[in-house]
Amino acid sequence: MGDLRWTLRDREMDLSRSLLMGVLNVTPDSFSDGGRWADPTAAIARAEVMLAEGADILDIGGESTRPGSDPVPAEEETRRILPVIRAAVLLGAVVSVDTSKAEVARAALEAGAHAVNDVTAMADPHMPEVVAETGAGLVLMHMKGTPLTMQNAPKYTDAVSEVTGFLKERRDYAENRGVARERIALDPGIGFGKTVEHNLALLNGIPALADLGCAVLVGASRKRLILHVTGEEDPLRRLPGSLALAVLARAGGAHIHRVHNVAASRQALEMADAVLGYSPIEGTLRR
Repeated sequence: MGDLRWTLRDREMDLSRSLLMGVLNVTPDSFSDGGRWADPTAAIARAEVMLAEGADILDIGGESTRPGSDPVPAEEETRRILPVIRAAVLLGAVVSVDTSKAEVARAALEAGAHAVNDVTAMADPHMPEVVAETGAGLVLMHMKGTPLTMQNAPKYTDAVSEVTGFLKERRDYAENRGVARERIALDPGIGFGKTVEHNLALLNGIPALADLGCAVLVGASRKRLILHVTGEEDPLRRLPGSLALAVLARAGGAHIHRVHNVAASRQALEMADAVLGYSPIEGTLRR
């Protein structure tokens, strides 16, 4: 898996081992935790737990992107996230802000965040400028439509080639707007405008995405894909499926895993790294 790194402002994230991005939704309507961390005090306590469990990055978001969700005004999104971002930075966390709005991203970066996780891959034309000016990291994700419409019978001729082609174009656009390639991560957007078949094809197609020369991020934790394959309706009971998808994504060449269950994911991915050639004890690639 080479010596590829993901650069986030003044931080260089080593991608020779699996990186864990802990999900921290400070929203009242998250699909997986039902607003459990909407209160800043609860969210900050959750951040401490995830850091203690081994999260490399905390992904803090103030707008739900679950299927069918409505957009949140920038002012409200900013109000939700800033106290938590400031506190997480003081705890020593590397923080990404989960937002598609340049206005919100700028406020989060001024508060100390290190990266922007943009599920719309820069639909806001001001996003590249904000990221380039600050030297922040940038996650570009593929989504067909919007959260409100994305699961309305999505269609692809070839999901892997279309999603990979879209992310290559977005990567090139970001680079042309001043965002260095080593700051960019690419996310195929599991569950965002895809059927079960599309999601499975994309998970099998991670090597094609990795060939684009950027860090690859996969967020399959607790997704409805697990429900459709296994029948498990409760998102909180989808940990085994989530771990299986994370390990398989790593085997395909993914570097960063956006997860809800940090401790269990850390153990599973440390074992995957060991089998694939990274020694967590020696801190080196063995092959």
